[in-house]
Amino acid sequence: LVQPMSYEEVEEELNLSGIRAPPTMNEMEVKLMLVEMRLRLAGRLDSNGAPKEKPTSFSSKFEEAMWTKPAFKEFYGALEKKGDHNSMNVVAEYLNNPDVAKMRYSSSYGQLLIDCEAALTAPPPVNSPTIVFSGFPANMGESALKMTLEALGPIVEIECTQDDDFPVLKGKVTFEDIESAKKAVAQYNGMDMGMGTLLEMASA
Repeated sequence: LVQPMSYEEVEEELNLSGIRAPPTMNEMEVKLMLVEMRLRLAGRLDSNGAPKEKPTSFSSKFEEAMWTKPAFKEFYGALEKKGDHNSMNVVAEYLNNPDVAKMRYSSSYGQLLIDCEAALTAPPPVNSPTIVFSGFPANMGESALKMTLEALGPIVEIECTQDDDFPVLKGKVTFEDIESAKKAVAQYNGMDMGMGTLLEMASA
């Protein structure tokens, strides 16, 4: 909840996300600004209040994690639900400045940082043999990509196209069984292929 927070706490959370509140804003306006920022970072709103499309680039490591790490988004949401603003601020700082955050908070928030790191590295849940993906180099082509993924298990169907913003392939693949899909996500999700974006694989 934003309402019980002080002006300074609200301003600090905005600053950690790279947003500076104009000095002309009063306390209520700044709190509304924070609520809107949290909704946007969680991917719930665009400028028209409609569900937000995933951006092609991110303003901070925190925003990127909220979009690309389902376990982290759930972890941060639990802190938000409890109204634990101190922990939320520590987590946001850890995402954006990990070395500084470790120096500042290792003694007082050591377990929180461990839990945060576990949420960041947790593979997304796999509940279907069909996986959507984005990030394999475009010069692989569909046939080479299929061969790569078939090493993890038999494939029923694969389709892919080249991304409009990066030289990468995106699409979906259906394995014969869910265990093969889990292997694919565990092996490739979050891998840096050197194409300007991390490889993403998740259940369709």
